[in-house]
Amino acid sequence: MDAAPFSHQPVLAAEVLAAFAALPLSAVPAAGSDAGPVLLDCTLGGGGHSALLLAAHPQLRLIGLDQDATARAAAAERLAAWSDRLRIVATNFAAYTPEAPVQAVLADLGVSSPQLDRPERGFSFRGEGPIDMRMNQDTGETAADLLDRLDETALADLLYGLGEERLSRRVARRLVAERAERPWRQRSTAELAYAIAGCFPPPARRGRIHPATRSFQALRMAVNDELGVLEQLLQRAPDWLVPGGILAIISFHSLEDRRVKMAFASDERLERISRKALVAAEEELAANPRSRSARLRLARRLP
Repeated sequence: MDAAPFSHQPVLAAEVLAAFAALPLSAVPAAGSDAGPVLLDCTLGGGGHSALLLAAHPQLRLIGLDQDATARAAAAERLAAWSDRLRIVATNFAAYTPEAPVQAVLADLGVSSPQLDRPERGFSFRGEGPIDMRMNQDTGETAADLLDRLDETALADLLYGLGEERLSRRVARRLVAERAERPWRQRSTAELAYAIAGCFPPPARRGRIHPATRSFQALRMAVNDELGVLEQLLQRAPDWLVPGGILAIISFHSLEDRRVKMAFASDERLERISRKALVAAEEELAANPRSRSARLRLARRLP
């Protein structure tokens, strides 16, 4: 398995480090004890955030979760220097419960650039690959299966609800008509992107944002039940924390950020650390354009 392509730059790195700086993550365990502060990284990815935190806190132990086998392999390689303080678990965070309360929980909800850049994963409209989009390619239906299964109304509702696509009905009508000629499971991401783009007037096809962007987002979110697993995380994560522990969530679009904001404001187990989300500084925006849409929200577990 080739882990190298999964190397990527973590977003809001300085903000994440600062968020956990006030916690006793560097506290030395009592003599004769192997216990120490624990960070649960719910979305390990390539291990970017985890590497920064392990390096900054010499006594920190880390549990990293990821359902993507390629990501886990890349993270194991990147974090090899801290292997004695690291445990990687092959799971979606919605299916996990820590054995004991932890000092910190981090979740980066974005799709890693290496996932987007590999055509065989089917996430991107910029390459030629199968219409897959599954984070865990060992289970579940693909985006092509979804496109072949849903009727026109259900597909339009999905594209509007998860992608906020204003031309959802027109796109759904086109995609359902196309599958009558040949099912989507026999087609590629490039064919799907072309069909979607054809639903837009010519000026929109040449805009800064590709016309298939919102539809691809909606399909990916549906295939991986991204909002469903986020809701589960928001409900369960506060109980994973010790009193005073920090919950940090990075989101990348309004559907996610709105849910995080509302949960942090209304959950009686949590206290918001700041009312506004933290965003990337100008220096990071210049070096890593992907950080432009990133929003970090922080909350503290109350006694």
